[in-house]
Amino acid sequence: MIVFRYLSKEVLYSMSAVTLVVLVIIMSGRFISYLSDAAAGEITADVLFQLIGYRVPGFLELILPLGLFLGILLSYGRLYIENEMTVLNACGFSPNRLQRITLGPSILVAILVAVFSLWLTPLGASNVERILEEQEALTEFDTLAPGRFQETTTGRRVIYTEDLVDNRTRLNSVFISEKSKDLHDPTLSLIVAEKGKQYIDPETGFRFLLLENGYRYEGVPGQPDYRKISFEQYGARMRESTVQQRVQKIETIPTLELIGSDRQDFQAQLQWRLSLPLLCIVVSILAVPLSKANPRQGRFARLLPSILLYLGYLSILTSVRSSLERGDLEFAGSLWMVHLAFLLFALNLHFLGHYWSRWFGQLISKFWQLMPKGQS
Repeated sequence: MIVFRYLSKEVLYSMSAVTLVVLVIIMSGRFISYLSDAAAGEITADVLFQLIGYRVPGFLELILPLGLFLGILLSYGRLYIENEMTVLNACGFSPNRLQRITLGPSILVAILVAVFSLWLTPLGASNVERILEEQEALTEFDTLAPGRFQETTTGRRVIYTEDLVDNRTRLNSVFISEKSKDLHDPTLSLIVAEKGKQYIDPETGFRFLLLENGYRYEGVPGQPDYRKISFEQYGARMRESTVQQRVQKIETIPTLELIGSDRQDFQAQLQWRLSLPLLCIVVSILAVPLSKANPRQGRFARLLPSILLYLGYLSILTSVRSSLERGDLEFAGSLWMVHLAFLLFALNLHFLGHYWSRWFGQLISKFWQLMPKGQS
């Protein structure tokens, strides 16, 4: 029991560190993408963290198996380098027992991934789609950000305001640049006003940006015949919502609705969600023999080939899933055959590991011999 707790703690600590680093990197990239959308006026800034939060389960269902795989490689590799594993073997601790102990934290991670893939990820994806639909329903006024030039989705209008006050109902120091609706007409309109507010016509229901105390300039850039009009009030019609009914993405469909469906893409999605927990078990069996390191080779000698093997495993799964969704593969159990193939490979490494280890060590030695040596 003491050995079980010690090894499990080492694996889970290493897995948590790897998972945290990869999650931060992926979330940073996604956050920057959403931030650029907010800067362009496509979404409001107050939904950024909601979108990221709903995306986290989808990230973790793929990151956790990788974190588990690398956690086993790093923690057990350290034990081999520091001869702790040699001491355990001398005390009768067999590779089979090590494999059984490793299945403990692996099953725990598999259950967590199952919760993400079967429940939280579809729920989060559905909420993301709902938020994006709500953002499409917003007008240009709702997505304005003070102190920034924002181009509308049509590309015809650029709006700038220095400040938004009274709960975003009034604007100060407004600038609007608008092109003609006719693509062949080079006329450009510039509007500058001290302040403005949103106004809804009670008869038509159209939204207007009601500007006060300003000027309107109209003409063709490069020509001197501009028209200048001063005004006390000027109404600029805002773009109306053009929300379209989104096609429901298969990732947003609850798992219970996928069960029993005759659609092949639904069955492919269901198999994918079920295969992610199984991925954790297979990679844990695969990582144990791969983690065996020779102190002369170093702790990270097998890390890069092992990562490439994992990426190949995941790439094959993703490719088979896409083929099933498109209908290119008719055999419904294709994903399970991929898992079975890698499971057999992992068992082969486990029971015939000494032959593979000898071959791999010779390969590494030849690789370092072929590397150019530095001149002294």
